[in-house]
Amino acid sequence: MTRTHHSRPDRNRFNPETGLRKWATYASVATAVILIGAKLAAYLKTGSVSLLSSLIDSTIDAFASLVMLIGVHHAVQPADREHRFGHGKFEALASIAQAVFITGSGLFLVYESLKRFVHVQEIHHPALGIGVMVFSIVLTLILVGFQHYVIRETDSVAIAADSLHYKGDLLINLSVIAAIVLTQQTGWLYYDPLFALVIAMVLLHGAWKISQQSIDILVDKELPDADRQQIMEIVRSNGQVHDLHSLRTRSSGLHRFIEFHLEVSGETSVASAHEITKEVESSLHQAFPNAEVLIHIMPHNPDGARSGHRGP
Repeated sequence: MTRTHHSRPDRNRFNPETGLRKWATYASVATAVILIGAKLAAYLKTGSVSLLSSLIDSTIDAFASLVMLIGVHHAVQPADREHRFGHGKFEALASIAQAVFITGSGLFLVYESLKRFVHVQEIHHPALGIGVMVFSIVLTLILVGFQHYVIRETDSVAIAADSLHYKGDLLINLSVIAAIVLTQQTGWLYYDPLFALVIAMVLLHGAWKISQQSIDILVDKELPDADRQQIMEIVRSNGQVHDLHSLRTRSSGLHRFIEFHLEVSGETSVASAHEITKEVESSLHQAFPNAEVLIHIMPHNPDGARSGHRGP
């Protein structure tokens, strides 16, 4: 007879990864607001179309960051009666919204660059434009560095999507500086649309990657093969385990879900089987701290016949 043992992390206790996610969202929104203010003031002073493009891009980023903040806020909520598996997929939904905003930003840049090939416009007040872009670059670099730390610690797709925005901002700000300098040095007015077109392609490619990662979470795609192999190695390393089968995994934002059938000796008592599963779970939680583990205990069949076997 199959017995089931289910363990899950304590989602009501403080999780440092949750705090990091929240601080990353606050930093993102604050940075976007500051950049909008600086670029708006510069645009009103100079009337530069290049600055206007950067201002619109930062405004789009601000809306995207707000969407991400809302998504992460819901994703970190503990499981409840109506959401037994938690709310982690809110983060994937926020990431898809981010991808839409990134796509919109990229398409806007395509439009602007093509329009400037037809209607060439001169850049005015270059010193002020460069100064604002340098300030934007410094502030954005600080934010991106913090986001990289958060992504490394939490593996958050929403923060990764938001970070892509600001990496795109770095390229946009650098392109504005390069366009201003090259235009002033050479008098050729087509540098700005050329740089903008290349950046648009980078943003659109990044939006596609983010959307694919988010869809994988929403459709319960299996964890990467490397993670599945690690799970099997951890389970089989226990000397009292004969084997495992029917391994199923998925990710849901903050948490991973691991389910499998664990084969132990048919002579093993219920108490001993329980201790074996606790040892296996402890080893899995060391490698996957936020994993929820569901183990079906089965007696080992030396003939190899497995009921309901669905592969490793």
